[in-house]
Amino acid sequence: MAQTVFLDELTEPEVAARFRDGLDTLLVPTGSTEQHGPHGPIGTDVIIPREVCRRVAEARNALVAPPLAYGLAAGHRGFAGLGYLNAPTYLAVIEDLILSFVESGFRRVVFVNGHYTNYPAINLACFNASPKLPKGTAAWALSYWDALPPDEAEAYLSLATGLHANIGETSAVMAVRPELVKLERAVEGWPPFPELGGPSMPTIFAFFETSAGSTFRALPQGVWGDPRNSSGELGLQFLEQIARAVGTVMDDVEATLSMDVHNDPRP
Repeated sequence: MAQTVFLDELTEPEVAARFRDGLDTLLVPTGSTEQHGPHGPIGTDVIIPREVCRRVAEARNALVAPPLAYGLAAGHRGFAGLGYLNAPTYLAVIEDLILSFVESGFRRVVFVNGHYTNYPAINLACFNASPKLPKGTAAWALSYWDALPPDEAEAYLSLATGLHANIGETSAVMAVRPELVKLERAVEGWPPFPELGGPSMPTIFAFFETSAGSTFRALPQGVWGDPRNSSGELGLQFLEQIARAVGTVMDDVEATLSMDVHNDPRP
């Protein structure tokens, strides 16, 4: 039987043996503990990136850390069951994880993010940690949907199909934990924005990413999109696309990190 890729299921000697065999990469799923409509589990933003990490790790000799299940989610204030961190705490947690995982033997720490608002903070924490890392090590992040090519991204998570508790997220959870999705309760929802004269995303970020309770005010049922036609079959398709795309980005980043450009100023 193949050995697990989940770090917390291994013993310390097993991890040390994997290092001796050449393993150097740790994938860290990051997400949020927040509502996903009347139909989706509160752990959606953790369930999906953990499954993506599992698939990627099995394909490329990496390990998967226990997820960081709490993120920057004050925009969901007003909904039941919300747990979130404030920005300084989150930055400190991410930086501490980077430094400790590298100290323990990993040379690449890759955060695979499942919650929009976390991404800028994770990048900043990686930046803050970088001067403290030994030469030849690196920490970086991506939100998993950003790896998808445009046509696949459009179908999974986009302005056209919705950006929260939509058909993409719901289907992906159904492919992994179908018993947690109450599809009969699913409803359609869209933010009641006025007609916009410029590009949509700057306005969307200004509204949703800078104000506590913004999601509760604009999406009272917690849904952005129409998840009613979600299915596990569609979710498997999405997960296969995502895992393949994340692997491609990892290859691209590794090639970029390996460029012979200027001398590394770190000792």
